[in-house]
Amino acid sequence: HSALMGFVKVVKNKAYFKRYQVQFRRRREGKTDYQARKRLITQDKNKYNAPKYRLVVRFTNTDIITQIVFARIAGDVVVTAAQARELPKYGLNLGLTNYAAAYATGLLLARRHLKKLGLDTKYVGKEDIDGEDYNVEPVKDGPRPFKAHLDIGLVRTTTGHRVFSALKGAVDGGLNVPHSESRFFGYNREEKKLDAALLRKAIFGGHVADYMRKLADEDPSKYQRQFSRYIKAGISPEKVEALYQNVHKAIRANPVRPTAGRKTKEEYRKAAEPYRTKALTLEQRRERVAEKKAQLQNAATAAADDEEAEE
Repeated sequence: HSALMGFVKVVKNKAYFKRYQVQFRRRREGKTDYQARKRLITQDKNKYNAPKYRLVVRFTNTDIITQIVFARIAGDVVVTAAQARELPKYGLNLGLTNYAAAYATGLLLARRHLKKLGLDTKYVGKEDIDGEDYNVEPVKDGPRPFKAHLDIGLVRTTTGHRVFSALKGAVDGGLNVPHSESRFFGYNREEKKLDAALLRKAIFGGHVADYMRKLADEDPSKYQRQFSRYIKAGISPEKVEALYQNVHKAIRANPVRPTAGRKTKEEYRKAAEPYRTKALTLEQRRERVAEKKAQLQNAATAAADDEEAEE
């Protein structure tokens, strides 16, 4: 037995388990890339407590979420947020998770955030969308453009991904987000060149319009089924680009989140008042005990009187 032990490697022994350290909870759940997060939130020492802002972009099955966030020890703080589900207010009711919708959501976030900071008139971004790469330039005798770093979470950085469409929308909206053109839709890896016409086409939903035309020609029944909501809304392939142009104009005209119909803190507090239990004072507790004693004594007296009456 002792001779065989020389060929067995004991890995998980007592020393192993004593020194084992579990990973962070969000790493165990597969939600956070801490290697990327550390580099995104670590601020230079000579900038002291200045926040390091991130442009956070996340996708769900039915929505696109964009946020301006900075980190604190107690947790991340969201400064401004914009979701694709807000786009129906600006005239876009269909295709809220495609490439063009991601661009519109990024544009909405940028215009809303700059409006909040009072920089919307100084940094209007790029209003004439031609697909060319754009970087905001600082104005003379004024504040520098707002800078944020792109946070894509666990998304694979493939060329043409929607997350970079949201980045393009935020940059065209006037934010300073460090980037290169190599991940935009239409970038050619062999020629190392961006086809601006292809990118512009995707921003205005041209790829959706092309697929609508192709499907209508090849399989009309499938077209009727797959684009039924577009047909019901009267959106033909020729109207797709104009639809997104109008959405962009509406976003720039009023990016502020509407507050009509939202309750104030006082109204919420008043509505919750009937359901809130209040702590009783010592006198109130004594009165309550006295009332219960009196009720019990009255009930006992009434029961005794009933028994005497029966006898």
